[in-house]
Amino acid sequence: MDKVLLMLQLQNQLNNATNGEDWVKGVTKNDKEINWKRCIYMEAAEMIDSFPWKHWKDIDADPDWENLKIEVVDVWHFVMSLAIEVYYKEMKGNIEEIAIHIAGMPSFTAIDNTDETFAGQKETIETIEDIMRDVLVKNGFSLDELFTHFFTLVTQSGLNLSSLYLLYIGKNILNQFRQDNGYKDGSYIKVWDGEEDNVWMQNILQENPDIRPEELYKELTKIYHQVNK
Repeated sequence: MDKVLLMLQLQNQLNNATNGEDWVKGVTKNDKEINWKRCIYMEAAEMIDSFPWKHWKDIDADPDWENLKIEVVDVWHFVMSLAIEVYYKEMKGNIEEIAIHIAGMPSFTAIDNTDETFAGQKETIETIEDIMRDVLVKNGFSLDELFTHFFTLVTQSGLNLSSLYLLYIGKNILNQFRQDNGYKDGSYIKVWDGEEDNVWMQNILQENPDIRPEELYKELTKIYHQVNK
């Protein structure tokens, strides 16, 4: 439970810093509406493009599993945000209670293993589309169904709790770094020396999987200024 609790806490902190503390009411500090469900289904649609699903293009290409992993982590940001908002609006409890609930779900227990094998393209896309249906439903939205389909996707995409946690920490720090370096006003440079910042972040984590969040931030800062002089 410790890892999921920390991820929820970090997501809450990031949302507070980015959107203001009233984000749980569905609005940013600039009075712009927040729609986490839309964030989820739009990001899920991008996930599908990690596969050569088009029958008229790149028919012999291999799935981009590494990109899919990043997209899964991006959706996790939004799923956690939606869960925190739902618990707040429906007065279900605080972040600790969300973590306790998640930790007791069989689908979450299933990702707490050492397996890192990929599922087939067809079944993985079907799960992604299940996630989209979960958040597109007009009536009867079930947060538990969304959690279940998401954790199924985690295992299908070659992730487990440890790798999801590590990539989430990396992406959380990268998101903070982006915000601190002009992401909102458009001055941030996302491609560093021909590679997206996601790739640089993953490389740092692979070289030092025990890196602390503040050290990762410093390393991103150093590389960003070196390659974008």
